[in-house]
Amino acid sequence: MCGIVGYVGKREAAPLLMEGLRRLEYRGYDSAGICTLNGGPLQVRKCVGRVARLEELLKQKPITGSLGICHTRWATHGLPSDANAHPHKDQSGKLALVHNGIIENYAALRSRLLRRGHKFLSQTDTEVLAHLVGYHVEQRLAKGKALTPELLADAVLASTREADGTYAIALLHSGLPGFLLGARRGSPLVAG
Repeated sequence: MCGIVGYVGKREAAPLLMEGLRRLEYRGYDSAGICTLNGGPLQVRKCVGRVARLEELLKQKPITGSLGICHTRWATHGLPSDANAHPHKDQSGKLALVHNGIIENYAALRSRLLRRGHKFLSQTDTEVLAHLVGYHVEQRLAKGKALTPELLADAVLASTREADGTYAIALLHSGLPGFLLGARRGSPLVAG
């Protein structure tokens, strides 16, 4: 089973997120990953294996920030690999997304995005959803709109209307420090 943890606040996110992943370990998984934001580009670390392996990776390549998301994955699309582990970024590299569930029409969405020039680094439905949200963000920005939490929420809504399946997602955008967005359809998502 998958698990998602997100944090936005004043403390360093990585230790809190990793504690959340440790508490989800009982559910079983094949890979784990984390993304934080600290006023610059997204910082992503992910790997196949146990949460302890991700902790070792973070010791070698630390990340900082008071905003972040993390995930443990149980493969549905794409074999267990570092590339298929979550979080996944969109085409711009400014948006990161984690996802529990399944996007049933991901192949058709992926084909459409490939025709628009998108390049994928994984075989997952999650990366397709990240690219789809990013596509909708870029479409709105191209019309002269400013990046706001409302614009990002609107892009997520447009994307989830196109995506068939059940899911819970959490995402962040490097242009919106201090803002974390979640959405769900048919899967649980708790915010507190």
